Amino acid sequence: MEIRPIIDHHKTFTLEANDGGARVGTLHTAHGDVPTPAFMPVATQGSVKTLDSTDIDAVGTNILLGNTYHLYLRPGVDLVEEIGGLHGFMVWDGPILTDSGGFQGFSLEHLRRIDEDGILFKSHLDGSMHKFTPEATIQYEERLGADIIMPLDMCVSADAERHVVEEAVERTNRWAVRCKEAHTRDGQHLFGIVQGGLYEDLRQRSAEFIMSLGFPGYAVGGLSVGEGKERMYAMTGVTTELLPSDAPRYLMGVGSPEDLVESVARGIDMFDCVLPTRIARNGALFSKQGRINIVAASHKRRDEPLEEGCDCYTCQTYSAAYVHHLFRAKELLGFRLATIHNLRFILRLMEEMRQAILEGRFKQYRAEFHGNFTPPDELVRHVQRQKWLKSQGRPGV
Repeated sequence: MEIRPIIDHHKTFTLEANDGGARVGTLHTAHGDVPTPAFMPVATQGSVKTLDSTDIDAVGTNILLGNTYHLYLRPGVDLVEEIGGLHGFMVWDGPILTDSGGFQGFSLEHLRRIDEDGILFKSHLDGSMHKFTPEATIQYEERLGADIIMPLDMCVSADAERHVVEEAVERTNRWAVRCKEAHTRDGQHLFGIVQGGLYEDLRQRSAEFIMSLGFPGYAVGGLSVGEGKERMYAMTGVTTELLPSDAPRYLMGVGSPEDLVESVARGIDMFDCVLPTRIARNGALFSKQGRINIVAASHKRRDEPLEEGCDCYTCQTYSAAYVHHLFRAKELLGFRLATIHNLRFILRLMEEMRQAILEGRFKQYRAEFHGNFTPPDELVRHVQRQKWLKSQGRPGV
């Protein structure tokens, strides 16, 4: 990989163009600039599953996401810090963002207790107890050495009653103050997180308070947690209109192609999600028309790429018949080739949207995308997600 120089920017984000609500910009970090819109492949435990650093770079990755909670449990912050921080440990010299563990406070409901001081987790590895306070979380993230870090926040389910959402907003606000006061590392951006569920007035209250603290970037939290697409799109639009135009906007946990296009249309700059890599390992591959089930018998004799015109390593090198064979034979190489394809599809989508915005034709691009791409039925996706959550020992959302 090309070594990217360490740089020091006085400004976090440069807005370069608008086309309707969609935006193009550049996010400045200590490990390089990130063109936006940007998608962050998820390296939860310091690894994008099945890929190495060369693969990650080759698909066009500009920034990765790691998870503080999981890295804290294994291998431990001390070890990662000792071996060059997360960049040195992973052998990845590009920008990294770390999540705080706040989402695990939501998704691991059966393994945690939340109070004003923070989140007490029971380790899913060995049952040991660990307290994540706002101050401790920031200390862990500083020591991991990510370029962008997230504060500890409180996320609740889409169907939570108003008083629960309101409590989550107020607690997230109080924790944000504590996180900001605890943050001391230079050259590292601490973003704020806006909560509020599906209540517009609570979103506004949260945004106004978080913006008053003066963070260099803002995340939209508490969405993609079971509320359905139309409500997610609506609340994303409501929230982005509240945020400053000269700061990056990050929608947490969203990664379906149709969701990325619709969220960019509403002014989002950054995304992360495990979806592209997770479904790849289940044989679901993206194409311009929708998802391909590579395990299906129809691919057995397809002596052609997974998708014509795709520039990923998998499509440039192997036939669909070969990838089909790997999955049917349960060969691990299939996971890698499928993951390369799906990530390249998503990252190329971000590149195409950026170019369309710069050329003032995003509306046309958006219409053509939806004219070609058929997403899975939302009910089917919900059932599949419930099965996955159950397989992970996690509660449904």
